[in-house]
Amino acid sequence: MIEPLTTNTQAILLLTAPLIAGRGETSRDLLSLGEYNRIALILRQKQKQPADLLAPDAQELIEVCAQPFGRARLDALIGRGFLLSQAVERWHARAIWVISRADAKYPRRLKAKLKEDAPPLLYGCGDISLLDKGGLAVVGSRHVNDELVGFTENVGRLSAEAHRNIVSGGAKGIDRAAMHGALMAGGDVAGVMADSLERAALARDNREPLMEGRLVLISPYDPAAGFNVGHAMQRNKLIYALADAALVVTSEFEKGGTWAGAIEQLERRHFVPVFVRNGANAGKGNSALLSRGGKPWPNPQSGNELGVALAAAAEFVAAEPKQDTLPFTLREEPAVYDAAPVAKPIEAAAEKPDPTATDAKPSPEMELLNTVREILRRELAEARTEEEVATLLVVTKPQAKAWLARLVEEAVLEKVTKPKPVRYRTGNKVERLF
Repeated sequence: MIEPLTTNTQAILLLTAPLIAGRGETSRDLLSLGEYNRIALILRQKQKQPADLLAPDAQELIEVCAQPFGRARLDALIGRGFLLSQAVERWHARAIWVISRADAKYPRRLKAKLKEDAPPLLYGCGDISLLDKGGLAVVGSRHVNDELVGFTENVGRLSAEAHRNIVSGGAKGIDRAAMHGALMAGGDVAGVMADSLERAALARDNREPLMEGRLVLISPYDPAAGFNVGHAMQRNKLIYALADAALVVTSEFEKGGTWAGAIEQLERRHFVPVFVRNGANAGKGNSALLSRGGKPWPNPQSGNELGVALAAAAEFVAAEPKQDTLPFTLREEPAVYDAAPVAKPIEAAAEKPDPTATDAKPSPEMELLNTVREILRRELAEARTEEEVATLLVVTKPQAKAWLARLVEEAVLEKVTKPKPVRYRTGNKVERLF
């Protein structure tokens, strides 16, 4: 059963969604992501929510929010109630749900990593809880030979054996091969669609895993939207943000969505460690990605080896801080960001105990992070600066900064940027963003 839309989500749909309901036309007056974020900021400053724009007494609030865009434009968008009801009826008939950044069920990983770049809306079909379970993102070209399809299906099978979700893009070629391999082995899959969510939700091959709760398909774009190169490029960051690690099976050199997404991850966002298939037949694109910081794929032969390799990679990846984004990584211990990355051969991963085993003992570094997490959860009821946190924990400022970044990523803490200086406090930032 599809849950009814929250009033917040209804408001965000009216402001940003095309509501094409199967038709090809879209409104030119829709708010872009940046424009919607401006309204969200105004609402937060006034301690209001998107739903307040639909209230009977909302005229004054609408007038304030409309100042950057014009009142006529905002009124026209909010007045699309009948079109919204038609679209919702169509979505429900196809078992498609819709959530917004204002909903508690919106994936925490997307908010923690993408911040204001997180899509205001997600359309989906299947078990939404799969979106916050991480996993291995598998990406690659659409046009591949049978050998690469077999390789990728095997990666999906090993991921299922390792109890790791596959996160992919749902496109033909590498994406579908990874998803098919995992589903055939009884694993779980999250597919991030750039187009045609309606068609995928009704596809016969997806019916059983959707009903069994082993597959979730999502898209930030209207379920009836067709293919768009820009959309295909933009959804890459969602795939990486939902995963714990990524594998580039094959990429063209300096062109295509796979290349663009991998370069963005390696050189700017640093969400996860990025593996790249290597070897004599890897190709020029893969070789270039390896030279830019990609990690050679260790070719695990079992689910246990794959799980250990991914855990080891996450543990030793170190990302330099960037000016335009926080250096979020998924290490098993906090790192000092101004220190040089620690190089460790991936082959050594097989000598480490399986971190997924139920009797595995946490590493000393992980135990320390757990202790820090509890201290800061308790002590940061009032916001404190990085310097104050470093003094509290009796550590250097870079070490405190690393821990704070990790706990913001986990949504244990929230970062307060106004007024300056930057401070951190306990709180559920995920529920504060619309």
